[in-house]
Amino acid sequence: MAYYSIFPEKDSTLYSNPDRTGMNTGHDEILELVKEKGTNNSLYYPSRILIQFKDSDIKNVFQTLILDKTSSYSASLELFSAKTVDLASDTIIEAFPLSQSWHEGTGRYSNLPTSSNGCTWLHKDNSTNKTPWITSDFPENTTGSIESNLIPKGGGTWYNDSALKASQTFNQDLSLDINLNVTNITTKFSSSLLSSNTPPNGIPNNGFIIKNSDIIENNISSSKGALNYFSTDTHTIYPPKLTFKWDDSVYNNQLNAKTGELNVSLYRNKKEYNQDDEAIIRLHVRDKYPRREFTSTSNYLKPGYFTTSSFYSIRDAHTEEVIIPFDNNFTKLSADSEGMYFKLYMKSLQPERYYRILFKHTNNDSTEIFDDNYHFKVIR
Repeated sequence: MAYYSIFPEKDSTLYSNPDRTGMNTGHDEILELVKEKGTNNSLYYPSRILIQFKDSDIKNVFQTLILDKTSSYSASLELFSAKTVDLASDTIIEAFPLSQSWHEGTGRYSNLPTSSNGCTWLHKDNSTNKTPWITSDFPENTTGSIESNLIPKGGGTWYNDSALKASQTFNQDLSLDINLNVTNITTKFSSSLLSSNTPPNGIPNNGFIIKNSDIIENNISSSKGALNYFSTDTHTIYPPKLTFKWDDSVYNNQLNAKTGELNVSLYRNKKEYNQDDEAIIRLHVRDKYPRREFTSTSNYLKPGYFTTSSFYSIRDAHTEEVIIPFDNNFTKLSADSEGMYFKLYMKSLQPERYYRILFKHTNNDSTEIFDDNYHFKVIR
């Protein structure tokens, strides 16, 4: 099974607060969903997040990794929580595909004077060209702005087809990372990029807009707290990513499936991989206490196998962050005459980091996690 992640080419936060409607934040390390209280009134003004991935990266995923191998895949838009302030329970966020292009800019929230050389709440480009976001008479199947007359018009436009809406509900007791299923949206992107299809069959890749639900945005009398996320300009290992998942597993040898106590080791694998490598990670499975028998070859040379209910996971070796989870749908191990294996795309991982591989195996006896410091490093 396969996971493949791509990283943004640009992202930014748009602020509707009257003090910041002309402010660009294209180079901020943080993306923010917040309702700011006005300086001269008691109204709360929402922000929105824009994020876009390269056309070439999306085309490459579909052309070389998905379309030739499977018609079934899943795509998720992932952002990692940096800080949360006074979050209300059951906060709902939504994501849609943007219907207009935009310019990232190089501004920051803390800049003085305020930078406006990129997208803002009012404009999609900069303060020189001043191309406004559409705020009325929207093209077919698109929408934008906010219904309240007390909020400045602007803030992006998007396709409002319900099939292209992704949403997530946050609870204070659960993870605050964003993980949105955007499979339908990326399918439309690929249809446009690969076949030049136009709406409704395909839509151009202008990226995503992430916002609070309409109910939260339109309620300008109260705040629901702040959700902060690492941007593509972060100096951490947590930039946003768009992750594609599909089934590439093959299980051609079910003989000699092991039960009981097992030893698992990696073999013919490197300690370092270039970030452009597509590695086949192989593992050797054998009985911890081999049965004594007369044979002309060593038991240690004979391939052993997990059952078909076996999976892999990748963690950051330093932070213990789960990069690829055990996923019953998308991280199943494969098997051939040489033993068990899986394919790992190093471009999906941050370079100059060490990673650890874990295995999970279920048989009639139990479910066991194998974690014996199987490390490797991704280099530039």
